[in-house]
Amino acid sequence: MKLAELLARARRIRLVLTDCDGVLTDGGVYYSERGEEMKRFHIRDGMGVVRLRECGIATGIVTGEVSPSVRTRAAKLQIEELHLGIKDKPACLAEILARTGLRAEEVAFIGDDTNDVEILRLVGLSACPGDATSFARAEADLHCQTAGGHGCFRELAEFIIAAQGREGVNQPHAK
Repeated sequence: MKLAELLARARRIRLVLTDCDGVLTDGGVYYSERGEEMKRFHIRDGMGVVRLRECGIATGIVTGEVSPSVRTRAAKLQIEELHLGIKDKPACLAEILARTGLRAEEVAFIGDDTNDVEILRLVGLSACPGDATSFARAEADLHCQTAGGHGCFRELAEFIIAAQGREGVNQPHAK
């Protein structure tokens, strides 16, 4: 897809949805000897959520996992849409669209694996991390350079913000 078409699609976005594992995390899971699961999130992705919110763009997580750490991260970032344990992501998207009144072309989704392929086909702007599977890469409009868990969500956020002419939001000013 040409850059002009990607920018046109990004200008329409009002909601950015993301998978969690492999996008907001590097896909690794840490287990303690007591069985506690821990995930590593990148701070820059969190700032991407904040910057999108400052532009009036909502965010959400749609993941097949049910993880307390994802719930905690979403609460900290004040993420509007949190959908855990989702096996049918297109049905979840349909529910979100019906409830919010948004159209599919106003939604972006970033995912990294086979369970994201169907929803990547349905949204207005689809993206994948730099290290996504070939299945996700084949469907995504935008291929981030950054790997999952290392700022790819932020890369997508900044692309959308720039396309909407809001580059300067929350940027430090030179002295």
